[in-house]
Amino acid sequence: MKTISILGSTGSIGTQTLDVVRANKDIKVAALAAGQNIDRLEAQIREFLPRLAAVWDEKKAGELRARVRDLDVRIVSGMEGLLEAATEPSAQIVVTAVVGMIGIRPTIAAMEAGKDIALANKETLVTAGHRIMELAAEKGVRILPVDSEHSAIFQCLNGERENPIHRILLTASGGPFRGRTREELRQVRVEDALKHPNWAMGRKITIDSSTMVNKGLEVMEARWLFGVSMDQVTVVVQPQSVIHSMVEFEDGAVMAQLGTPDMKLPIQYALYYPQRRFLAGERLDFAKLGQITFEAPDFETFPGLALAYRAGKRGGTLPTVFNAANELAVQKFLNREIEYLAITDIIEAAMEAHRVTEHPTVEEILDAERETYDFIKGRW
Repeated sequence: MKTISILGSTGSIGTQTLDVVRANKDIKVAALAAGQNIDRLEAQIREFLPRLAAVWDEKKAGELRARVRDLDVRIVSGMEGLLEAATEPSAQIVVTAVVGMIGIRPTIAAMEAGKDIALANKETLVTAGHRIMELAAEKGVRILPVDSEHSAIFQCLNGERENPIHRILLTASGGPFRGRTREELRQVRVEDALKHPNWAMGRKITIDSSTMVNKGLEVMEARWLFGVSMDQVTVVVQPQSVIHSMVEFEDGAVMAQLGTPDMKLPIQYALYYPQRRFLAGERLDFAKLGQITFEAPDFETFPGLALAYRAGKRGGTLPTVFNAANELAVQKFLNREIEYLAITDIIEAAMEAHRVTEHPTVEEILDAERETYDFIKGRW
Protein backbone atom coordinates (compact mmCIF):
# COMPACT_ATOMS: atom_id res chain seq x y z
CA MET A 1 0.00 0.00 0.00
CA LYS A 2 1.40 3.41 -1.02
CA THR A 3 0.40 6.54 0.86
CA ILE A 4 0.48 9.92 -0.89
CA SER A 5 -0.25 13.60 -0.34
CA ILE A 6 -1.54 15.72 -3.21
CA LEU A 7 -0.83 19.45 -3.29
CA GLY A 8 -3.21 21.01 -5.78
CA SER A 9 -5.79 18.24 -5.65
CA THR A 10 -8.63 20.20 -7.31
CA GLY A 11 -6.63 21.20 -10.41
CA SER A 12 -6.04 19.28 -13.63
CA ILE A 13 -3.09 17.17 -12.43
CA GLY A 14 -4.59 16.70 -8.98
CA THR A 15 -7.91 15.38 -10.26
CA GLN A 16 -6.17 13.06 -12.73
CA THR A 17 -3.95 11.78 -9.92
CA LEU A 18 -7.11 10.88 -8.03
CA ASP A 19 -8.37 9.11 -11.17
CA VAL A 20 -5.25 6.93 -10.96
CA VAL A 21 -5.88 6.31 -7.24
CA ARG A 22 -9.47 5.40 -8.03
CA ALA A 23 -8.44 2.93 -10.74
CA ASN A 24 -5.92 1.21 -8.45
CA LYS A 25 -6.83 -0.08 -5.04
CA ASP A 26 -3.46 0.10 -3.28
CA ILE A 27 -2.91 3.85 -2.85
CA LYS A 28 -4.10 5.69 0.24
CA VAL A 29 -4.48 9.47 0.26
CA ALA A 30 -3.11 10.97 3.48
CA ALA A 31 -3.50 14.68 2.70
CA LEU A 32 -5.09 16.95 0.12
CA ALA A 33 -4.39 20.64 -0.48
CA ALA A 34 -6.29 23.10 -2.65
CA GLY A 35 -6.67 26.82 -3.24
CA GLN A 36 -10.32 27.86 -3.00
CA ASN A 37 -12.45 25.20 -4.70
CA ILE A 38 -13.95 23.76 -1.53
CA ASP A 39 -16.90 22.18 -3.35
CA ARG A 40 -14.56 19.86 -5.24
CA LEU A 41 -12.29 19.44 -2.22
CA GLU A 42 -15.21 18.39 -0.01
CA ALA A 43 -16.19 15.74 -2.55
CA GLN A 44 -12.60 14.48 -2.62
CA ILE A 45 -12.43 14.37 1.18
CA ARG A 46 -15.63 12.35 1.38
CA GLU A 47 -14.41 9.87 -1.24
CA PHE A 48 -10.75 9.43 -0.23
CA LEU A 49 -10.94 10.15 3.53
CA PRO A 50 -7.58 11.87 4.09
CA ARG A 51 -6.35 12.69 7.59
CA LEU A 52 -5.63 16.29 6.61
CA ALA A 53 -6.92 18.82 4.08
CA ALA A 54 -5.42 22.25 3.47
CA VAL A 55 -7.16 25.26 1.93
CA TRP A 56 -5.15 28.36 1.06
CA ASP A 57 -7.90 30.82 2.04
CA GLU A 58 -8.68 30.81 5.80
CA LYS A 59 -12.29 31.90 5.30
CA LYS A 60 -12.86 29.03 2.87
CA ALA A 61 -11.12 26.69 5.30
CA GLY A 62 -13.57 27.71 8.02
CA GLU A 63 -16.49 27.00 5.72
CA LEU A 64 -15.03 23.59 4.82
CA ARG A 65 -14.56 22.71 8.50
CA ALA A 66 -18.26 23.24 9.06
CA ARG A 67 -19.16 21.12 6.04
CA VAL A 68 -17.03 18.10 7.00
CA ARG A 69 -17.47 18.16 10.78
CA ASP A 70 -19.02 14.69 10.51
CA LEU A 71 -15.68 13.29 9.25
CA ASP A 72 -12.39 12.55 11.01
CA VAL A 73 -10.34 15.05 9.01
CA ARG A 74 -8.37 18.10 10.15
CA ILE A 75 -8.74 21.25 8.06
CA VAL A 76 -5.79 23.67 7.98
CA SER A 77 -5.06 26.80 5.95
CA GLY A 78 -2.46 29.13 4.45
CA MET A 79 1.22 28.35 3.88
CA GLU A 80 1.41 26.60 7.25
CA GLY A 81 -1.39 24.32 6.18
CA LEU A 82 0.28 23.62 2.84
CA LEU A 83 3.50 22.73 4.66
CA GLU A 84 1.57 20.38 6.95
CA ALA A 85 0.07 18.63 3.93
CA ALA A 86 3.52 18.33 2.36
CA THR A 87 5.04 16.77 5.48
CA GLU A 88 2.12 14.59 6.65
CA PRO A 89 4.02 11.78 8.43
CA SER A 90 2.31 8.80 6.80
CA ALA A 91 2.83 9.97 3.20
CA GLN A 92 5.68 8.41 1.23
CA ILE A 93 5.20 10.42 -1.97
CA VAL A 94 4.06 14.02 -2.35
CA VAL A 95 2.46 15.01 -5.66
CA THR A 96 3.30 18.70 -6.09
CA ALA A 97 0.66 19.91 -8.52
CA VAL A 98 0.12 23.45 -7.25
CA VAL A 99 0.65 26.18 -9.85
CA GLY A 100 3.25 28.86 -9.26
CA MET A 101 6.17 29.61 -6.97
CA ILE A 102 3.96 28.85 -3.99
CA GLY A 103 5.13 25.26 -4.56
CA ILE A 104 8.79 25.86 -3.65
CA ARG A 105 8.56 25.88 0.15
CA PRO A 106 6.29 22.82 0.52
CA THR A 107 8.43 20.86 -1.96
CA ILE A 108 11.56 21.62 0.07
CA ALA A 109 9.76 20.80 3.33
CA ALA A 110 8.59 17.45 1.94
CA MET A 111 12.11 16.56 0.80
CA GLU A 112 13.58 17.53 4.17
CA ALA A 113 11.02 15.18 5.73
CA GLY A 114 12.31 12.35 3.51
CA LYS A 115 9.41 12.25 1.05
CA ASP A 116 9.81 11.34 -2.64
CA ILE A 117 8.43 14.02 -4.95
CA ALA A 118 6.14 13.39 -7.94
CA LEU A 119 6.90 16.75 -9.50
CA ALA A 120 4.30 18.62 -11.53
CA ASN A 121 5.18 22.12 -10.32
CA LYS A 122 7.51 23.64 -12.94
CA GLU A 123 8.40 26.71 -10.94
CA THR A 124 10.20 24.71 -8.24
CA LEU A 125 13.02 23.60 -10.54
CA VAL A 126 12.95 26.65 -12.81
CA THR A 127 13.63 29.04 -9.93
CA ALA A 128 15.32 26.86 -7.31
CA GLY A 129 16.76 23.93 -9.27
CA HIS A 130 20.23 24.39 -7.82
CA ARG A 131 18.85 23.99 -4.29
CA ILE A 132 16.33 21.24 -5.09
CA MET A 133 18.80 18.88 -6.79
CA GLU A 134 21.38 19.33 -4.03
CA LEU A 135 18.74 18.63 -1.40
CA ALA A 136 17.49 15.51 -3.22
CA ALA A 137 21.03 14.09 -3.20
CA GLU A 138 21.59 15.10 0.42
CA LYS A 139 18.33 13.53 1.66
CA GLY A 140 18.38 10.51 -0.68
CA VAL A 141 14.89 11.26 -2.03
CA ARG A 142 13.69 10.75 -5.59
CA ILE A 143 12.28 13.41 -7.87
CA LEU A 144 9.87 11.63 -10.20
CA PRO A 145 8.76 13.87 -13.09
CA VAL A 146 5.05 14.07 -13.87
CA ASP A 147 5.22 16.38 -16.91
CA SER A 148 4.69 14.19 -19.98
CA GLU A 149 7.93 15.41 -21.60
CA HIS A 150 10.15 14.94 -18.56
CA SER A 151 8.54 11.60 -17.78
CA ALA A 152 9.33 10.56 -21.36
CA ILE A 153 13.00 11.51 -20.91
CA PHE A 154 13.06 9.75 -17.53
CA GLN A 155 11.68 6.60 -19.17
CA CYS A 156 14.16 6.78 -22.06
CA LEU A 157 17.04 6.88 -19.57
CA ASN A 158 16.03 3.64 -17.84
CA GLY A 159 19.02 1.31 -18.14
CA GLU A 160 21.12 4.10 -19.67
CA ARG A 161 22.17 6.08 -16.60
CA GLU A 162 25.86 5.26 -17.05
CA ASN A 163 25.87 6.53 -20.63
CA PRO A 164 26.36 10.28 -21.17
CA ILE A 165 23.52 12.22 -22.80
CA HIS A 166 24.52 13.97 -26.01
CA ARG A 167 21.31 15.98 -26.09
CA ILE A 168 17.66 15.94 -25.07
CA LEU A 169 15.04 16.41 -27.78
CA LEU A 170 12.13 18.05 -25.99
CA THR A 171 8.99 17.81 -28.09
CA ALA A 172 6.30 20.49 -28.33
CA SER A 173 2.89 20.42 -30.00
CA GLY A 174 3.35 24.01 -31.19
CA GLY A 175 0.11 25.02 -29.46
CA PRO A 176 -3.00 26.50 -31.09
CA PHE A 177 -1.08 29.17 -33.05
CA ARG A 178 1.55 27.01 -34.76
CA GLY A 179 2.29 28.40 -38.21
CA ARG A 180 0.88 31.87 -37.48
CA THR A 181 2.89 35.06 -37.93
CA ARG A 182 3.42 37.60 -35.16
CA GLU A 183 1.14 40.00 -37.01
CA GLU A 184 -1.63 37.39 -37.02
CA LEU A 185 -1.31 37.03 -33.24
CA ARG A 186 -2.14 40.68 -32.56
CA GLN A 187 -5.88 40.02 -32.41
CA VAL A 188 -5.76 36.83 -30.32
CA ARG A 189 -8.48 36.68 -27.65
CA VAL A 190 -8.47 34.75 -24.38
CA GLU A 191 -10.90 32.21 -25.85
CA ASP A 192 -8.57 31.55 -28.80
CA ALA A 193 -5.52 30.96 -26.62
CA LEU A 194 -7.41 28.51 -24.37
CA LYS A 195 -8.11 26.10 -27.24
CA HIS A 196 -5.17 23.67 -27.12
CA PRO A 197 -5.27 21.19 -30.02
CA ASN A 198 -4.17 18.08 -28.07
CA TRP A 199 -4.07 18.45 -24.28
CA ALA A 200 -6.70 19.26 -21.64
CA MET A 201 -4.93 21.44 -19.06
CA GLY A 202 -5.52 24.29 -16.63
CA ARG A 203 -6.01 27.84 -17.92
CA LYS A 204 -2.58 29.18 -17.04
CA ILE A 205 -0.58 26.30 -18.53
CA THR A 206 -2.77 26.38 -21.67
CA ILE A 207 -1.87 30.04 -22.22
CA ASP A 208 1.79 29.19 -21.56
CA SER A 209 1.60 26.47 -24.19
CA SER A 210 0.17 28.91 -26.73
CA THR A 211 3.09 31.35 -26.21
CA MET A 212 5.63 28.48 -25.97
CA VAL A 213 6.71 29.92 -22.62
CA ASN A 214 5.69 26.56 -21.18
CA LYS A 215 8.26 24.85 -23.37
CA GLY A 216 10.87 27.32 -22.21
CA LEU A 217 10.08 26.46 -18.59
CA GLU A 218 10.40 22.77 -19.47
CA VAL A 219 13.84 23.36 -21.04
CA MET A 220 15.00 24.89 -17.75
CA GLU A 221 13.47 22.01 -15.80
CA ALA A 222 15.19 19.43 -17.99
CA ARG A 223 18.52 21.16 -17.44
CA TRP A 224 18.26 20.45 -13.69
CA LEU A 225 16.45 17.11 -13.73
CA PHE A 226 18.90 15.42 -16.06
CA GLY A 227 22.13 17.26 -15.31
CA VAL A 228 22.71 18.75 -18.76
CA SER A 229 23.47 22.26 -20.04
CA MET A 230 20.83 24.47 -21.64
CA ASP A 231 22.59 23.97 -24.98
CA GLN A 232 22.00 20.22 -24.70
CA VAL A 233 18.22 20.66 -24.71
CA THR A 234 16.74 21.07 -28.21
CA VAL A 235 13.05 21.84 -28.72
CA VAL A 236 11.40 19.98 -31.60
CA VAL A 237 7.83 20.75 -32.68
CA GLN A 238 5.88 17.48 -33.12
CA PRO A 239 2.26 18.52 -33.74
CA GLN A 240 0.63 15.12 -33.22
CA SER A 241 1.80 14.94 -29.55
CA VAL A 242 2.63 11.26 -29.99
CA ILE A 243 6.36 11.39 -29.27
CA HIS A 244 6.57 12.90 -25.82
CA SER A 245 10.34 13.48 -25.89
CA MET A 246 13.61 11.80 -26.92
CA VAL A 247 17.19 11.33 -25.76
CA GLU A 248 20.16 11.23 -28.12
CA PHE A 249 23.25 9.42 -26.83
CA GLU A 250 26.92 9.82 -27.70
CA ASP A 251 26.82 7.11 -30.36
CA GLY A 252 23.93 8.80 -32.21
CA ALA A 253 21.25 6.41 -30.98
CA VAL A 254 17.95 8.15 -30.18
CA MET A 255 15.49 6.72 -27.68
CA ALA A 256 11.90 7.99 -27.76
CA GLN A 257 8.81 7.46 -25.61
CA LEU A 258 5.50 7.41 -27.48
CA GLY A 259 1.89 7.29 -26.38
CA THR A 260 -1.47 8.98 -26.63
CA PRO A 261 -1.70 12.46 -25.03
CA ASP A 262 -2.96 11.28 -21.62
CA MET A 263 -1.49 12.78 -18.44
CA LYS A 264 -2.57 9.78 -16.38
CA LEU A 265 0.28 7.75 -17.89
CA PRO A 266 3.14 9.88 -16.48
CA ILE A 267 1.25 10.35 -13.21
CA GLN A 268 0.79 6.60 -12.73
CA TYR A 269 4.38 5.91 -13.80
CA ALA A 270 5.68 8.35 -11.16
CA LEU A 271 3.52 6.84 -8.41
CA TYR A 272 4.51 3.23 -9.14
CA TYR A 273 8.04 3.65 -10.51
CA PRO A 274 9.77 1.42 -11.55
CA GLN A 275 6.68 -0.78 -11.94
CA ARG A 276 4.29 -0.38 -14.87
CA ARG A 277 0.59 -0.97 -14.30
CA PHE A 278 -2.33 -1.43 -16.65
CA LEU A 279 -3.88 1.90 -17.60
CA ALA A 280 -7.26 2.00 -19.29
CA GLY A 281 -7.63 4.27 -22.28
CA GLU A 282 -6.94 4.72 -25.95
CA ARG A 283 -3.86 3.05 -27.45
CA LEU A 284 -1.75 4.30 -30.34
CA ASP A 285 -2.96 3.03 -33.71
CA PHE A 286 -0.01 3.61 -36.02
CA ALA A 287 -1.93 2.70 -39.18
CA LYS A 288 -4.58 5.26 -38.30
CA LEU A 289 -1.96 7.82 -37.28
CA GLY A 290 -0.31 7.57 -40.68
CA GLN A 291 2.60 9.93 -40.04
CA ILE A 292 4.51 11.81 -37.39
CA THR A 293 5.91 15.16 -38.48
CA PHE A 294 8.57 17.47 -37.09
CA GLU A 295 9.36 21.17 -37.33
CA ALA A 296 11.86 23.59 -35.83
CA PRO A 297 10.33 26.07 -33.35
CA ASP A 298 9.67 29.61 -34.56
CA PHE A 299 11.71 31.72 -32.14
CA GLU A 300 10.74 34.94 -33.91
CA THR A 301 6.97 34.53 -33.62
CA PHE A 302 7.25 33.00 -30.14
CA PRO A 303 10.03 34.98 -28.41
CA GLY A 304 9.11 33.54 -25.01
CA LEU A 305 11.12 30.43 -25.89
CA ALA A 306 14.23 32.46 -26.77
CA LEU A 307 13.85 34.46 -23.54
CA ALA A 308 13.69 31.21 -21.57
CA TYR A 309 16.97 30.01 -23.06
CA ARG A 310 18.51 33.38 -22.22
CA ALA A 311 17.25 33.22 -18.62
CA GLY A 312 18.35 29.62 -18.14
CA LYS A 313 21.84 30.22 -19.50
CA ARG A 314 22.36 33.31 -17.34
CA GLY A 315 20.98 31.58 -14.23
CA GLY A 316 20.90 33.13 -10.78
CA THR A 317 17.62 34.95 -10.17
CA LEU A 318 16.90 35.59 -13.87
CA PRO A 319 14.81 32.39 -14.32
CA THR A 320 12.72 33.58 -11.34
CA VAL A 321 12.13 36.92 -13.07
CA PHE A 322 11.18 35.13 -16.30
CA ASN A 323 8.72 32.92 -14.45
CA ALA A 324 7.24 35.62 -12.20
CA ALA A 325 6.81 38.09 -15.07
CA ASN A 326 5.05 35.43 -17.10
CA GLU A 327 2.74 34.48 -14.21
CA LEU A 328 1.57 38.05 -13.73
CA ALA A 329 1.37 38.79 -17.46
CA VAL A 330 -0.76 35.68 -18.08
CA GLN A 331 -3.04 36.67 -15.19
CA LYS A 332 -3.44 40.13 -16.73
CA PHE A 333 -4.20 38.61 -20.14
CA LEU A 334 -6.80 36.23 -18.66
CA ASN A 335 -8.34 39.25 -16.92
CA ARG A 336 -8.38 41.05 -20.31
CA GLU A 337 -6.11 43.82 -19.00
CA ILE A 338 -3.42 43.41 -21.68
CA GLU A 339 -3.19 42.15 -25.27
CA TYR A 340 -1.81 38.71 -26.07
CA LEU A 341 1.54 39.87 -27.47
CA ALA A 342 2.15 41.96 -24.37
CA ILE A 343 2.81 38.75 -22.38
CA THR A 344 6.30 38.27 -23.81
CA ASP A 345 6.91 42.03 -24.00
CA ILE A 346 6.40 42.19 -20.22
CA ILE A 347 8.72 39.23 -19.63
CA GLU A 348 11.49 40.82 -21.69
CA ALA A 349 11.12 44.21 -19.99
CA ALA A 350 11.28 42.63 -16.52
CA MET A 351 14.39 40.64 -17.44
CA GLU A 352 16.10 43.73 -18.85
CA ALA A 353 15.41 45.70 -15.66
CA HIS A 354 16.62 43.00 -13.25
CA ARG A 355 19.98 42.88 -11.53
CA VAL A 356 20.86 39.20 -11.17
CA THR A 357 21.76 37.60 -7.84
CA GLU A 358 24.02 34.56 -8.21
CA HIS A 359 23.26 31.28 -6.37
CA PRO A 360 20.17 32.72 -4.64
CA THR A 361 18.69 31.42 -1.41
CA VAL A 362 14.97 30.65 -1.26
CA GLU A 363 14.38 34.05 0.36
CA GLU A 364 16.32 35.80 -2.41
CA ILE A 365 14.26 33.90 -5.00
CA LEU A 366 11.04 35.05 -3.34
CA ASP A 367 12.40 38.60 -3.11
CA ALA A 368 13.11 38.54 -6.86
CA GLU A 369 9.53 37.41 -7.45
CA ARG A 370 8.15 40.31 -5.39
CA GLU A 371 10.42 42.83 -7.10
CA THR A 372 9.29 41.58 -10.50
CA TYR A 373 5.63 41.93 -9.55
CA ASP A 374 6.26 45.47 -8.29
CA PHE A 375 8.08 46.39 -11.50
CA ILE A 376 5.21 45.16 -13.69
CA LYS A 377 2.41 46.62 -11.56
CA GLY A 378 4.08 50.02 -11.79
CA ARG A 379 4.08 49.96 -15.60
CA TRP A 380 1.13 47.93 -16.90
